[in-house]
Amino acid sequence: MSRFRYRSVHGIALLLMLALLLVATGCKKKSPPPPPPPAVQPPPPAPPAKATIASYTAEPTSIEPGQSATLHWSVTDATDINIDQGVGAVQSEGSRAVQPTATTTYTLSARGPGGTDSRSVTVEVTTAQPPPPPTAAAPSRTGADIINSDVKDVYFDYNKSDIRGDAQPVLQTDADVLKKVFADDPNIAVLIEGNCDERGSAEYNLALGDRRAQAAKDYLVQLGVPADRLKTVSYGKEKPVCTDATEDCYQRNRHDHFAPAQK
Repeated sequence: MSRFRYRSVHGIALLLMLALLLVATGCKKKSPPPPPPPAVQPPPPAPPAKATIASYTAEPTSIEPGQSATLHWSVTDATDINIDQGVGAVQSEGSRAVQPTATTTYTLSARGPGGTDSRSVTVEVTTAQPPPPPTAAAPSRTGADIINSDVKDVYFDYNKSDIRGDAQPVLQTDADVLKKVFADDPNIAVLIEGNCDERGSAEYNLALGDRRAQAAKDYLVQLGVPADRLKTVSYGKEKPVCTDATEDCYQRNRHDHFAPAQK
């Protein structure tokens, strides 16, 4: 009986040890490792740089025939750079003188791994303006022309030969003109023609016209006009400028007229 109990206890102990061993073995079992992190993808390669024209100018942009202009340029990231119109391949930065004979556009083309760029400038060649036609010289006026246009008549009161107040400034201007004409032309003179209106006899008006012509001559001489360049004549009432029987017409006929003459 005691041996049976001993074996039973021994068997139970053995079973407990096996159970404990199994438990210990199970506890010591390692957990599976975590999965590896995902692989980091490298960034995509940068695209190749595009050719870029930083600047392109022409100086000056307007020239005259025979003159030259200078092209200036600066290009980045280009492997092939060319300017048309016969300039050809160029470096990435530089300048080139051009001498177009007519208005010309120059195009700069740049090519690189990432693309192309182009830009144009125009050099204007101005057309030479023909010289203006010579200014036609104004026809020179002769002394006779000046006397006929610039020397003015003077007028008198009825039956008078005195120089009126309104005639004095006229004679002053006439004197200035005549002195210049006589200085320029030594062979010209002036004929002072005395005239009257139609009233009175022919003989009376001839004498009155003579006094009027002489009065104008004397006044001009006092103003410095050479006496030997002044001649007088009386037409009386034979050369009227109008024939109306009115006071206005009578006044117009009572005058001294100045005509060119030979010395």
